[in-house]
Amino acid sequence: MLQTVWITGAGSGIGAALARGFAGAGYRVALTARNRESLEEVAASLPDEAPSLIVPGDVTDRAGMASAAQQVSDWGEGIQILCNNAGMNIPKRRWADLDWESWDRLLDVNVTGALNVIAACLPIMRAQKDGIMIHTSSWAGRFHSANGGVAYGASKHALSDISASLNDQEGVNGIRSTALCPAEVATPLLTRRPGFDVSTMKAMIQPEDMAETALYVARMNPLVAVHEIVLAPVRR
Repeated sequence: MLQTVWITGAGSGIGAALARGFAGAGYRVALTARNRESLEEVAASLPDEAPSLIVPGDVTDRAGMASAAQQVSDWGEGIQILCNNAGMNIPKRRWADLDWESWDRLLDVNVTGALNVIAACLPIMRAQKDGIMIHTSSWAGRFHSANGGVAYGASKHALSDISASLNDQEGVNGIRSTALCPAEVATPLLTRRPGFDVSTMKAMIQPEDMAETALYVARMNPLVAVHEIVLAPVRR
């Protein structure tokens, strides 16, 4: 039986690479992001034989995420893997540039949105007595990062701890959780960093590297929980 992967933030960057990686490895992939057009472009890039489902939605919409999870489960005969990938960063990252409106929005997406998606999947995975949750955290969720910014770093530290809480409380239900903590990944999100030099992107972690890492987690012995993986570009 094909396993079903639900990927949030699937319209670009890491999420799009996750979709292509899992589809190429023979998984069913369900794609969620706010923009249907971007999801259609990602779906069109998948292998012709790969089953895919487009479920547009905003992770901050709690009821919408519960409905989306059920739709994915009905289509895919459950949800074996969640790639909890939706996230954002903002230009105003320092205390000197404090901007409550953008900071609140970031925390709403990166923390509350992640919680909404997890909560939507838990009843399905508990009933299965099986499930893997793979969260796109960050190097800034493991170590302080001035480049990441105050609100972003706080949000990713929170996400990493949320992942740890799942291993602590839901392992009894066969659910495993992994926080992926990459340093710089060459995605459109990174270009929002103030003063960012686009020419450095080739030397960074690539979205496809993240997909390979997620596949490693997905293929792990089900008796083993991979709590955290920290990645960084080679320093030259």
